[in-house]
Amino acid sequence: MSMMLAFAGAAGAPVRSQLQPRSVAVGGRQAVAARAFAGRPLYVRGGAAAAAVRRVARSGRSCGGVLQMAADDEAAAASVEAAAEAAPAAAAGNGEAEAAGGSAARQLLGMKGASAETNIWKIRLQLMKPVTWVPLVWGVTCGAAASGNFHWSDPADIGKSLLTMVLSGPLLTGFTQTVNDWYDRDLDAINEPYRPIPSGRITEGQVKAQIGVLVAAGIAAAVGLDVWTGHETPTVTLTALFGIFVAVIYSAPPLKLKQNGWAGTYALGASYISLPWWAGQSVFGTLDWKVMVLTLFYSFAGLGIAVINDFKSIEGDRQLGLSSLPVQFGIDTAKYITVAMIDVFQVLVAGILYAVGETTYAAVLAALIVPQMALQQAYFLKDPLKYDVKYQASAQPFLVLGILVAGLAVGHHGPL
Repeated sequence: MSMMLAFAGAAGAPVRSQLQPRSVAVGGRQAVAARAFAGRPLYVRGGAAAAAVRRVARSGRSCGGVLQMAADDEAAAASVEAAAEAAPAAAAGNGEAEAAGGSAARQLLGMKGASAETNIWKIRLQLMKPVTWVPLVWGVTCGAAASGNFHWSDPADIGKSLLTMVLSGPLLTGFTQTVNDWYDRDLDAINEPYRPIPSGRITEGQVKAQIGVLVAAGIAAAVGLDVWTGHETPTVTLTALFGIFVAVIYSAPPLKLKQNGWAGTYALGASYISLPWWAGQSVFGTLDWKVMVLTLFYSFAGLGIAVINDFKSIEGDRQLGLSSLPVQFGIDTAKYITVAMIDVFQVLVAGILYAVGETTYAAVLAALIVPQMALQQAYFLKDPLKYDVKYQASAQPFLVLGILVAGLAVGHHGPL
């Protein structure tokens, strides 16, 4: 139930079936400016600005508007022309990458480098990014474990859990990803022109219809779960509505939380960890405020994980004025803030479990924190830019297992 948004806009401009190149005439010279949608212009002048354009194209971050270049003199025109000429080369490189590494699997998972599919249903699935559903399904599992009332031998319980996973993953995460792609369509026209929306392989009407169907189906599934479980207070529906609200304000103006380092990243972490847990526990048991607080602690650890992805885009964020933590504090300070959030809040959860008498679970959780700290020293703190992927691949499994341990502890203990 999330925004995914992930660990991942601006509306108003219509989607064109084809992206049209724009030209800028300066002193008798013309340069193709960029492939972009009609929309709010961002005027760029001079050689330094043209270099900024190239950094924007590499950064992969939203610039909040459509790129339109204008130049005042011959020197500026040459810079603009050089930047414009780099765009087709980058697009060609993306095309070659698609041909070499793009596969049906990448297409269906919604991963970068997917092949240029023409089947509308496969395109719709690509917009929903199935690869981002997995953490939400895991969160539902942790919530069901925390309820203490899930039984593998009961077909009704299995049916409820599967419907909750569909709600949290394909429906509401799919909704979130589609909304995010819609509001990022102007940037994707520059950075990832092969994506479904900027490539014109799906129309504006089809995108909006998909958003509407997914959100309606998500709400219907949540209401159905509340009826199935006999809830007097529709806790699953309320959780789903809250997730939809967070998803929209994360991607859409005027709030667009993703532009703010702290708020956006925490919203992302909470959506991956807390919301699916709440849904899973609500279906099989009672969700109280103490458990909600416990999951929000884990969401701060999730915030730390999400910040790791910001280190590699620090230069682009600076150029675009995005307030990621590495931009705000610098790489050296931000890396320690990051590991502190990951470690401290897991230790707090372990402390809570110990305090309520679940000493075995607390010890297991503590044992899962130790290798994370060791890997931070070995990789992330040494060079967060070089070892970010290696650190996440090696350390995150321990964090994910720790979340399940916490859920099992709550299920074993009962109300905190």
